[in-house]
Amino acid sequence: MGRSGIINPVNTEKITLIATLTAGLESTVKYELRQLGFEKVRASEGKVEFEGTWADIPKANLWLRCADRVLLKVGAFTATTFDDLFEQTKALPWEAIIPADAEFPVIGKAVKSTLGSVRACQSIVKKAVVERLKEAYQIDWFAETGQRYTIQIDMRKDVATLTIDTSGSGLHKRGYRTAAGEAPLKETMAAALVSLSFWRPDRYLLDPMCGAGTILIEAAMIGRRIAPGLNRSFAAEKWPVVPAELWTQARREARAAIDLTTPLSLHGSDIDPDVIEIAKANAANVGVADDIEFSVKDIKDLWIDRQYGIVITNPPYGMRLSDFQELNQMYISLHKTFRKKKGWSFYALTADRVFPNYFKRARPDRVRKLYNGSVEVNYYQYYGERPPKDE
Repeated sequence: MGRSGIINPVNTEKITLIATLTAGLESTVKYELRQLGFEKVRASEGKVEFEGTWADIPKANLWLRCADRVLLKVGAFTATTFDDLFEQTKALPWEAIIPADAEFPVIGKAVKSTLGSVRACQSIVKKAVVERLKEAYQIDWFAETGQRYTIQIDMRKDVATLTIDTSGSGLHKRGYRTAAGEAPLKETMAAALVSLSFWRPDRYLLDPMCGAGTILIEAAMIGRRIAPGLNRSFAAEKWPVVPAELWTQARREARAAIDLTTPLSLHGSDIDPDVIEIAKANAANVGVADDIEFSVKDIKDLWIDRQYGIVITNPPYGMRLSDFQELNQMYISLHKTFRKKKGWSFYALTADRVFPNYFKRARPDRVRKLYNGSVEVNYYQYYGERPPKDE
């Protein structure tokens, strides 16, 4: 890496980036990165590493739909003592990235490591980075009034991985949600639910308990090829090491990629009229209001008049409904509607493990364990017959 502020915009220097993610989505994010053109992609628990250039920091932040953040990997090494941690952290070229006026807080986590105190590890890393920058810039005190460079230490089985967060706010914050209602489904998780289904832009998609419309909006963004990060900012946008020209070019390419011609058939309903108004406003904020038909409808009144389609939904569960009898009736209504719809694939994300006892069309073809925030949930997947090619 060259010294900060003098990286050429067309520099092809290789760097390593890390996409962090919700446990269970490793293969999904790995597939995303391959679709974006990255070849050296390595998945492990909770993250996917990939090789790129400085221009890939804007690209990954703008386009990753299911990842939580994009981190710049500065180094990794084994450390079983605080002296090891200090010396090896200090040996890394922090001045190549962090300017003299930067703010550089340190956050961390530790899993199954000799150095199990996160607070102590954060303190040691901070001291080591300060000492390195003191020598590089020939100054003794840092005001930290400039752009933010959040350093993270991840201690896992005695291996310290040191990174800098390029994203800032989590990638789930697309900027289109005016409100989300109770127990909101993260945008990144909603996009993952669509990616893990058989839905394609030419197929009919229904969410009969759509809430704020997040699943359908994320599907519309996929169908329209709208980059999820197009209307927000990122921490690395003001870093000298990632020139503004790279961000401008990445956004120009993202806007040019938007597809306004492919017809979409997306439908959502909910019993709450106020929530439906929120869903409509959220869709309008993205520019996909005309692509999604929202309606106020009780699940018991749902009527399906076509043979083929896909349902992706996040039904309310015990944490959001105290009346379990009402919840069970909701499941029974879903079963009655779809039990004979063999051409429909059905996907439900819920923390309620009795769901399959009520939705009895068949045993789930697959159950994937995921996390919605800190809540463990299951993604129940029921595969329907594929439509004929002319459908």
